[in-house]
Amino acid sequence: MTTEIISFNLGVTSCYLIIGREIVMVDAGMPNKLQLFKKILSKHKIDPLRIKLIVLTHSHFDHCGSARDIRDFTGAKIAIHESEIECVEHDKVLIPKGVNLKGKITQPLIFFFKIPFPKFTPDILLKNDPYPLSEFGIDGQIIHTPGHTIGSLSVILNSGEAFVGCMAHNGFPFRLKPGLPIYAQDIGAIKETWKALIDRGITFAYPGHGKAFPIEVIKNQLKYPSTN
Repeated sequence: MTTEIISFNLGVTSCYLIIGREIVMVDAGMPNKLQLFKKILSKHKIDPLRIKLIVLTHSHFDHCGSARDIRDFTGAKIAIHESEIECVEHDKVLIPKGVNLKGKITQPLIFFFKIPFPKFTPDILLKNDPYPLSEFGIDGQIIHTPGHTIGSLSVILNSGEAFVGCMAHNGFPFRLKPGLPIYAQDIGAIKETWKALIDRGITFAYPGHGKAFPIEVIKNQLKYPSTN
């Protein structure tokens, strides 16, 4: 099965459409971005009804802010890890720590204010087991990749692309160059997950903020060679 990847921004967040027989969307951006999303679909001549699944890498407002609006528009189902359901149904916020100097300085500013977004009940609650995407004509799976938040998820394609949310940053206002995130609940867990992804042959990382970059960037930061 072949796939096409379309990347675009909804606010400061990088979102993705993975196109197989049907379409899987990764993250839903900032709140109030439905009209921008409609323009993006029109530009690429995409029928919104082809979007069958919206995967939220985690529950922060900049990743799930327009999820309910986009679900209402497309009819897609929303999937999130079961540990973060309170965050999208109510007002719970999982607050990560700053893991470098910039992260420690900016963390209180970024996470002090609760940015409201339309709350919703997810359609699919994922556990720690992989969730295959074959029903959408996509060779890949959703996997649990905790660290930025306890329930963070990533979409991994068999062709080597990894859509990793905030397991990495590569754009304003977080990093000017690609690399590990500057905020995490458990940076050690993120590093171990990256090692596992490297060992399974990941070639490109698609972060939740900024453009895609080759996995060699993470290898160098971890000083971890591939076993492949």
